Amino acid sequence: MRGSATDPTSTPGHRHVRRTAGTLASAALLLPLLGAAPAQSTPAPSADRLQRAFATAAAEYHVPQSVLLAVSYLQSRWDAHAGAPSVTGGYGPMHLTDARTALATTEHLAEGTEDARGDAARAALHPDIKLPANPALPARLRTLPKAAELTGLPAQELRSDPAANIAGGAALLAAAQKQLGEPLSADPGDWYGAVARFSGADDTATAAAYANDVYDVLRTGEERVTDDGQLVLLAAQPHLAAVTAQLKRAGLRTLPADGTECPLSVSCEWIPAPYAQFGNDDYGNHDLGDRPVSQGIKYIVIHDTEGHWDGVLNLIQDPTYVSWNYTIRSTDGLIAQHVKAQDVAWHAGNWYLNAKSVGIEHEGFLASPDAWYTEAMYRSSARLVRYLARRYDIPLDRQHILGHDNVPGPTASVIPGMHTDPGPYWEWRHYFELLGHPFERTGGRHSSLVTIMPDYAANQPVYTGCTAKGEPCAAHGSSEVRLYSDHDENAPLLKDIGLKTDPTDGVNDLSSRVSTGQQYAVADRWGEWTAIWYLGQKAWFENPRKEPTAVRASGLVVTPKDGVASVPVYGRAYPEKEAYPAGVPAQSVVALPYTIPAGQKYVVGDVVPGEYYYAVTFTTDSHRVVVGKDLYYEIQYGHRVAFVRAADVRLEGSAR
Repeated sequence: MRGSATDPTSTPGHRHVRRTAGTLASAALLLPLLGAAPAQSTPAPSADRLQRAFATAAAEYHVPQSVLLAVSYLQSRWDAHAGAPSVTGGYGPMHLTDARTALATTEHLAEGTEDARGDAARAALHPDIKLPANPALPARLRTLPKAAELTGLPAQELRSDPAANIAGGAALLAAAQKQLGEPLSADPGDWYGAVARFSGADDTATAAAYANDVYDVLRTGEERVTDDGQLVLLAAQPHLAAVTAQLKRAGLRTLPADGTECPLSVSCEWIPAPYAQFGNDDYGNHDLGDRPVSQGIKYIVIHDTEGHWDGVLNLIQDPTYVSWNYTIRSTDGLIAQHVKAQDVAWHAGNWYLNAKSVGIEHEGFLASPDAWYTEAMYRSSARLVRYLARRYDIPLDRQHILGHDNVPGPTASVIPGMHTDPGPYWEWRHYFELLGHPFERTGGRHSSLVTIMPDYAANQPVYTGCTAKGEPCAAHGSSEVRLYSDHDENAPLLKDIGLKTDPTDGVNDLSSRVSTGQQYAVADRWGEWTAIWYLGQKAWFENPRKEPTAVRASGLVVTPKDGVASVPVYGRAYPEKEAYPAGVPAQSVVALPYTIPAGQKYVVGDVVPGEYYYAVTFTTDSHRVVVGKDLYYEIQYGHRVAFVRAADVRLEGSAR
């Protein structure tokens, strides 16, 4: 959210929103886990300290070291995050959960004022959410206290000491193995059931998906340097066979399929968002459609929930709230589907994008660098996105797989309130590797385009506002690169005139930031600095030869046609007035406060016809898809995408 679709901001004068007691009770779980201060860092010992901790814990609790390593990799990729909690109150390399402690140390409400529907034909929708205290927490969010019982170690030590944390994870695995009636075998294949139970899932499909991912890691092996400089190795066991039959004795529930639209490789359940009428003319919380027959699905929008699983699921089932298509749980990657792909969810803040996209919420919080996303969630999300991309022919690139922070404001007045999730700490480079479409150099030495591609761990721009306005955020890897008005990091930051504010280094300020995978046309070079065209300006970023933050790319660009000083930029690709049939009010084609001046170039993501989905009533008999003759190019204009009329620009290829 400055958040996601689960925005608690209320705007006076907007539609009345009902609240039920059940909704309010569960909404408490929207409280994020941001405030626990990282533990004091200790002097860095040898670079194999963590590897030895895995060996010690494995020997003490009679768990195969490879199983312990693989489970930890899926939990945290072996990172400790300096003792700070994850999005679900998980600590350390084993992601042992102690959500009650994390909740007790923090309070944070997401910002953002956008109308999630983003349709000017209807009154803006700003639901009002109140957050009561002391939510009930499920067992999957309380594994650290259980580990403390099993090991006899203090909970604080399990939270702050990686070696103790690993021991706690080993104790939990051993306990799960014993509960299944299985011996503490030295064969990694004999631990499938215990690994499934370790996930915390209460259903067979989710537990199996988690265990399958762990065993994939065991078969392929991994090698990584962690966030505190520790080299950890897991040797590949390509022929390892798992005893999957153990799962039948785990006592887990079976998820109802109910026609979910998910790949077979993930666990998925149907928790529907209600299409219900209430009051005289209100209904919620999405619109029925006939996609992809009536209109194509061209985009997938990545959100974070700014709230916890149970509270978010309660909200999606409230007809007075907003909606999205899927939610993915952090602890184990469970997917809940809420809105069928054929229907239109209210999630992106731009009706044109809503009508042509699928929205996926990820349990998490953007504003804390150590509220980290789990590997289980990344992998589950990537499998879902690959499935949707194949099904609806969506290109796997950064102009079709959008962050909520890449969605443009549809009109000038709403630009300042558009959301900024999933934020600078979403690891786009790793995500696209999981999608099977890694970012790489595609242009030659004379290429006039670049793909932004910093090293996530090493790239650590200064941000403020993670815990309090103006306060520095903890140093952390980032997918984003800062832009300046000159080739000097003391030069002013780039200004976004649409935001009507001066640029800052705030974690939610997108005015002068580019993100991994985005592509731009090169405007200039100076030593180890590169300039790109960005928001109608020349924007500079540091791009050292030895540690580049961007690589050369190839593709198509647009530039204003000869003889014009500039061309307008739009936040939606709506049809011309003449395209609207009787009974469908024409929507204004209004330019944003941006232009493309003559001589500037912007990378093209797609060419699309002007299109508008008219759906303002509960009954569908008046719904219409209006398609015009005007064509638009989708471009990477700033941090967000935008649209220009094809008639205003010239299409060019980039030099290679």
